[in-house]
Amino acid sequence: MIFDAIEHSSARIIELFTNSYAPPVSYNQSAAVLADIMPILQGVQFPLQMRFKVLTLAPTVRIIDVTGRVILVVRQKLFKFKEHVEIFSDEARQQKVAEIRADQIIDWSAQYHFTEPNGKAIGSTKRKGMKSLWRASYDVFNPRDTVPNFEIRETNPWAKFVDGVVGSLPLIGLLSLYFFHPSYGATRLTGGQVTMKMTKQPAFLEGRFLVEKLATATDRETFNLILSFFMLCLLERRRG
Repeated sequence: MIFDAIEHSSARIIELFTNSYAPPVSYNQSAAVLADIMPILQGVQFPLQMRFKVLTLAPTVRIIDVTGRVILVVRQKLFKFKEHVEIFSDEARQQKVAEIRADQIIDWSAQYHFTEPNGKAIGSTKRKGMKSLWRASYDVFNPRDTVPNFEIRETNPWAKFVDGVVGSLPLIGLLSLYFFHPSYGATRLTGGQVTMKMTKQPAFLEGRFLVEKLATATDRETFNLILSFFMLCLLERRRG
């Protein structure tokens, strides 16, 4: 019996090292084993701010940590039949750290895949089609997984609705920048714990969102969720 237990434990450890995203028996127990250090996240301190100008066709988004350090600069390419977004670590956009590509022509249910410049998968996110018309809802996948690992949901759809309606009105719409603040929570589907949260912040002629990390996640999962929140901002901004 003892030897069988040792053999089973050894096999489990080998499986975890072989597949970094194998569903863990206990997330807290396996977090150290699944740690995936990504250079872009070294030294990053939460909460983060995601900022972009409102009156632009091709938004440039800056993601800044609590110390004021710009950690990501995101530039969307215009006139693409399929979504293509490039992510850089510097303002001059010389050091590319990731790309986002849609798996089909822009669609309510398109899946957006995140990869490093060398093609290594970071993860992906997918809007839940018709279900997102009222309450924004997205699935987030770790690499190679066909079952979502996280779900991002709008906390209060009425806040988003009022924000969209009032925001479309001339002059009065500026008030929405200060009084209506939609928020979105990313929940780990194994255990139901809210891992990250994004909340719209007051700003003038600028989209500004605060991203908070509320629970343990690997570096790759953290980066996956940051990029998923960015895509949510981009897609929901189009929706109004």
